[in-house]
Amino acid sequence: MSWLFDLHKTQPVAHAIGALAFVCVLGMALGSLKFRGIGLGTAGVLFAGIVVGHFGNPVDQHTLHFVKEFGLMLFVFTIGLQLGPGFAAALRDQGVKLNLLAAAIVILGAIGAPLIGALAGFDMAAVLGIYSGAVTNTPSLGAGSQTLSTLPNITPDRLALPALGYAVAYPMAIAGIIGTLILLKQVFRIDPVREAAAFAEKNRAPVEPLERRTLVVTNPNLHGVRVDAIPGRIEARVTISRVCSGEGIAAATDATVIHKDDRLAVVGTRAGLEQFERVVGRRSDEDLLLQESAITYRRVVVTDRDALGKTVGELNLDDRFGVAVTRVTRADLEMTAVPGLRLQFGDQLQIVGRDEDLDRAATAVGNSLKELNETHFIPFFIGIVLGILLGSMPIAFPGLPQPIRLGLAGGPLIVALILGRIGRIGRQVWNMPTNTNLAFREFGIALFFAAVGLGAGAKFFATVFTATGLYWLLAGFCVTVLPILLIGIFARAIWKTNFMDLSGFIAGSMTDPPALAFACNIARSDAPTVGYATVYPLTTLLRILSAQVLAIFLFR
Repeated sequence: MSWLFDLHKTQPVAHAIGALAFVCVLGMALGSLKFRGIGLGTAGVLFAGIVVGHFGNPVDQHTLHFVKEFGLMLFVFTIGLQLGPGFAAALRDQGVKLNLLAAAIVILGAIGAPLIGALAGFDMAAVLGIYSGAVTNTPSLGAGSQTLSTLPNITPDRLALPALGYAVAYPMAIAGIIGTLILLKQVFRIDPVREAAAFAEKNRAPVEPLERRTLVVTNPNLHGVRVDAIPGRIEARVTISRVCSGEGIAAATDATVIHKDDRLAVVGTRAGLEQFERVVGRRSDEDLLLQESAITYRRVVVTDRDALGKTVGELNLDDRFGVAVTRVTRADLEMTAVPGLRLQFGDQLQIVGRDEDLDRAATAVGNSLKELNETHFIPFFIGIVLGILLGSMPIAFPGLPQPIRLGLAGGPLIVALILGRIGRIGRQVWNMPTNTNLAFREFGIALFFAAVGLGAGAKFFATVFTATGLYWLLAGFCVTVLPILLIGIFARAIWKTNFMDLSGFIAGSMTDPPALAFACNIARSDAPTVGYATVYPLTTLLRILSAQVLAIFLFR
């Protein structure tokens, strides 16, 4: 077995890859263990890496460096793709207030960490790691470490300190965030279950459900008028799916001519239908869908690249194939198919017509489940390249001694947010199925944690079980608790923030899933996830930038 023990010398790359995989196995098993519903999750890989790095043979540093940077980039890019579509919406309305509170927590932590470090006489390289660990934010650790590595006169020993500081501060940070939520709950005598009910009532979806109604044409002015010329149809935001005349039932296209006493199957909101009914005539209890005819309906998915970005009117399915588009479902939102509605990848259309016409229309919009669930790797790698270019670009700011680079954490994140928001450029579609996105994200962060843990393991125990390690732990606890406690008290006492939003934005400002799980558990509701998702994109971006700014200021 001597070949196995000498593997780190004879085949260093193979040994490094094997060690990384072994650490991921141990770490994910450790992360799956939970106490009262709370566990380390993928962060367990970090601690497994520390143990293996301490007791195992040294791992090839070049391979570790590559894997660490690649894993971090993969992690932040997939986060950006997922959050991009909702990023702009998160900065509007209630999101403005929550993001201001979360940004205040980030700023207080970024100011507090170096102040505490200076007072305690810590090495500022360790302060970078304590800051990232205290806010449980992995991308900021990667960004700070990468910026540190580009600065002159930074020894390899100091480059290892951020990972040590992170590992020391991280576990206590989780306890600190949860403990602060409990303290706020007790101080303000909050009943989370009751506030969850109040939150649900206040935020009940204002979107009216769509209804179908049969209207009889009694308005003599509409005799001989085309469907697209019926006054008030666009304003009422209704669509006509079927027309029943003396010749039978037919799909209602824009070119369909209606006559007095025709019956129309109309889809829209209740208010829109009432408005349109006053134009057309009277309501009938007859349901045209129940009558036997060659007209039927089908749901199809927009996946064809030629259909993307077009409006329902520009798609022109009625003139091309004789079918009517009546509804568009996007995520969980169902909308009437008004002509000006612009289509996105994955939109679900309800179309009405004859079977053979529906087949042709379905082919025109794509309707490919394979395409819907397929990862488009060309745009994915285009995004990676653009992210690297942006991350490597020097950005000069007045007052800073040297330009800031967003790095392999900030560049890919910003590019992914933009591309995820745009959705497509030409024929390139930045769509990634949810399961694939989660798989890439978990893979990336596991690689990053494993590489960081293996690199920090040699000195971890010698640092932690000393007075220095204890001081780091206490400093990280202060950086965790003080900002969220101050802002939490302000939000509740001054702005009267509901506990669902309060717990959500606090967990999101620290990018901490265990704290979110705790908040949802005590509220018996998923309502805190709204605040968490609202502040998460901006918080992640600010954490990355703040770590880079700290690295430059602390070592200038």
